[in-house]
Amino acid sequence: MQVFILIISGVDGMKNPDYPLDLIQIVRKFAVPRDVESIKSIGAGHINDTYLVTMKYFGKDFVLQRINHVIFKDVKLLMENILRVTRHINLRHGLNPEVDYLKSPSVIPTVTGEWFFKDVNGYYWRCYDFIPHDSNSRLSAHNAYEGGRAIGKFQELLADLPGERLHETIPFFHDVKNRLEQLDKAVVKDAAGRSDSVKKELKIIADRKEEMMQVRNLIKSGKIPERVTHNDTKFNNILFDENGKAIAIIDLDTVMSSSILFDFGDAIRTLCNTADEDETDLSKVRFNFSCFEQFTGGYLSEAATLLIESEKKLLAFSCKLMVYIMVVRFITDYLSGDVYFKIKYPTHNFHRAVNQLRLLQSINENFDRMEELVRKKAFISQK
Repeated sequence: MQVFILIISGVDGMKNPDYPLDLIQIVRKFAVPRDVESIKSIGAGHINDTYLVTMKYFGKDFVLQRINHVIFKDVKLLMENILRVTRHINLRHGLNPEVDYLKSPSVIPTVTGEWFFKDVNGYYWRCYDFIPHDSNSRLSAHNAYEGGRAIGKFQELLADLPGERLHETIPFFHDVKNRLEQLDKAVVKDAAGRSDSVKKELKIIADRKEEMMQVRNLIKSGKIPERVTHNDTKFNNILFDENGKAIAIIDLDTVMSSSILFDFGDAIRTLCNTADEDETDLSKVRFNFSCFEQFTGGYLSEAATLLIESEKKLLAFSCKLMVYIMVVRFITDYLSGDVYFKIKYPTHNFHRAVNQLRLLQSINENFDRMEELVRKKAFISQK
């Protein structure tokens, strides 16, 4: 599914070329002002379609989002998770805004009091209030530290989330065994006729399988605890203000009960790559140790007291694990005919996978330094 950039002024003809209904009519299903000034596509997410809705005379914007219900098959349960999490974070923020600085976007109900709207074509929509932020923030040592602090704070805020276990919006999302089984099936089926072109990558994946199973085994044995985690901590899911302070974490579809290691590792995967995830010039792809150092310091400033020793000892390894999992996922989607991630050209997922393999190689080259840094900052014993 392609991403279409849509910027329209006025209230007539607000239609997405990829969507047949008038977007303004979708907006009016929600409890927001009726005078729409503009709607524009924002973000570069792989899954959902997201729009910024600006109102006339109101001074406040909203985010309209079409939920990918092929991936998130139970939208009701998805929204129950998001409501619980956003309300808890914002309650904590309201009680102690100086300490609990992190905010969360609030869900806007429909005019009939529901938390999502299903249109005549079977698409699901939701609406959030828009959190003003610096959309032009650039990577620096300061916001690497702030990003780590935000993810640590996010986990700390949700450590006391009351109630039952969150729903699994995507079962076995970071379960490497499940991801490898999906890859095996994709290889056998070879739906797109591409398996012969990825033999080298498949061998690398197979050679590292045993190493990458260790975190899963520790989770299954109870030696790594389950916590409420974000599970999609790409760095562009962190919002910063004009002073570079992290103020919110967005894209909460995958907030579930999982391990903090996945959040830490995925954030590093996206933050510490010196090139974009789909850069085809592999000479540009390297691991940025300086950003790792800053992020780790920020993260542990909030999360150190939350974590147990076994989690701290695997923080550096989690970076390898999450890159490996993404290699498996990109190759699986490539072999399946690109049915999950949005692509811009036929070999997009293949190039993403090769890019991540180069990043994994660079992480291995820096791994001893990474482990030593974490040990010092987290005060881990050397046993």
